[in-house]
Amino acid sequence: MSFAMPSLRVYRASDEFAREALARIGRGLSLALGAILVLVGLGIEFLPLPLHLPGMAVVVIGLMLVLRNSFKARRRFVQIQRSHPRMVAPVRRLLRREPEVVQVFWQAYLRSERLMLPKRFRFAVRVRRYFKVRARTSA
Repeated sequence: MSFAMPSLRVYRASDEFAREALARIGRGLSLALGAILVLVGLGIEFLPLPLHLPGMAVVVIGLMLVLRNSFKARRRFVQIQRSHPRMVAPVRRLLRREPEVVQVFWQAYLRSERLMLPKRFRFAVRVRRYFKVRARTSA
């Protein structure tokens, strides 16, 4: 004969309190790590070295952590998005589940080329058109 032993595990209010406290501590640590990553990424962005892409990646990872763990930050991000949609759109595209990294950086490159170079020195649009025409003729 086999006897089933009753479970010694009983629901206790203190267990729920401990679980909630650990969740809050974890959320706070994730929030702090995200804020540190954002600051480090912004620091990398302003270095005179060509580290724009790694700096932007660190900022996006930090923003992901901050926005997932802070309701106030998420609310503020939505407010900024509503008031400045064109400025926040690239960041939103990078925060998606499947980010469009190449397209975002291509658009950023085109914008910066348009801002910095006179029309006769811009070459990115011409290169893209060249490859588009070449792809149409070969297909």
